[in-house]
Amino acid sequence: MTNEVLAGLLPISLFLLVALAAAIYARRAARATGSGGFVSEYFIGNRSLGGFVLAMTTIATYGSVSSFVGGPGQAWSIGFGWVYMAGVQVTTLFILYGIMGKKMALISRRIGAVTVVDVIRERYQSNVLAGIAALIIVVFFAATMVAQFVGGAKLFEAVTGYSYNIGLCIFGIAVILFTTVGGFRGVAITDALCGIVMLIGIVVLAGGILSAGGGYENIMDAIASNHPEMLEPTSGGNMPISLYFTQWLLVGIFTFCLPQSVVRCMGYKDTKSLRRAMILGTVIIGAMMIGVTALGVLAAGILPGSLADYGGSVDNIIPQAIVGSLPPWLAGIAIVGPIAASISTVSSLLIASSSAIVKDLWLHRSERAEKQPSDRTIARASQVVTLVIGVAVFVLSIVPPSVIWKINMFAFGGLETAFCWVFVGALFWKRANKTGAIASMAGGTFAYCLCMAIGFKPFGLHQIVIGITVAFLLMVIGSYLGKPSDEKRLEAFFPQH
Repeated sequence: MTNEVLAGLLPISLFLLVALAAAIYARRAARATGSGGFVSEYFIGNRSLGGFVLAMTTIATYGSVSSFVGGPGQAWSIGFGWVYMAGVQVTTLFILYGIMGKKMALISRRIGAVTVVDVIRERYQSNVLAGIAALIIVVFFAATMVAQFVGGAKLFEAVTGYSYNIGLCIFGIAVILFTTVGGFRGVAITDALCGIVMLIGIVVLAGGILSAGGGYENIMDAIASNHPEMLEPTSGGNMPISLYFTQWLLVGIFTFCLPQSVVRCMGYKDTKSLRRAMILGTVIIGAMMIGVTALGVLAAGILPGSLADYGGSVDNIIPQAIVGSLPPWLAGIAIVGPIAASISTVSSLLIASSSAIVKDLWLHRSERAEKQPSDRTIARASQVVTLVIGVAVFVLSIVPPSVIWKINMFAFGGLETAFCWVFVGALFWKRANKTGAIASMAGGTFAYCLCMAIGFKPFGLHQIVIGITVAFLLMVIGSYLGKPSDEKRLEAFFPQH
């Protein structure tokens, strides 16, 4: 093993050890307090998140490896138009907390909900809908997790020189272990750690690119000479208005209904924490997402070749920029940022997938049968399910897909289509009922997946437009045709003052 490989490997190894230690510490701290029971602690952290941790865990969950690899890679190919498109991400936390934050927290406390499916089941009084929701969560989360595992392993391979499979093993084992051990609180704490490391990685990479390119002015002059269209908002036709519109919907406006983000609105401590998270989160996510995407454009100044010169995939651009612009020890630090993004997303989705199976399916059936298992049995089952899902995703990642950002965007669109109007109807429209919700979730998701499968894009718009529109129409039609919800059941969601 050469000194260069060791230098690149050391920061990654230290980070993984610190993340594992943080998860173990969080689990022990939870056991010491002993309040709320295992289910509440493992899946929602006993609603104890402060403002900073809430902001960072939401950012880290949203900011996946696609944000640090696929997005900047696209920016390298397209130019500043991709950066302008990414600007909408500044609004994501503000919209999430503003729409869902307070009401979701109040309702979940009022009805004792631990997962988003708990809220959906209680609002619409439908086990069928809850089952569909849990299935959709597991399927689309699994697709997203595959993308994260692949991204993390590829980055590891690019910097350390080890094979993809070795990187996948080290990365996969570490993230599965500390998620299984730490639960929601451990995930939130390690997410906060990951968010800080992401920011450090961006700063280090920015310094490397600027140094390798001879400074910002030299890089911009090189881009202006070789690819002047990259400086235009439409990037010479590569960024049409239709693409702006649909990407703003996909990665901006409709992200407020992503279940992995909404569940964090159920876990904060108080209103002060929510307000602090809204301010801090908006500033940090703006700097992070715009900054890392802009680095993709600047990388064109130090990687002037064609895509074929870099393995034929935009996912290879940032790893190439890291290796080409930084010495091994700094490359190891820079690459921890994207790996942290992968870890934070996988850990959050793992715990949410586990809750969908354990809490929303198994424990609900046990409650109906009046055979409630002990906390010890639930604890073992939850950790085993988390481990099994993680291993399954790990196996699926052994043969990597070609473009990870496309997988991520597919999963985003599917989850937004399935949950958008179901959440909106649950919290803000009394007329919304079981018929409308089932039709919206099942019909909208089917329409979205079908259009994705056949490549149907009317007027060049992303299939999210079709999915969201179909889901909305089915929610409205079904709610007016179906039987109205029970007024007594609605009291928890729409209290009379």
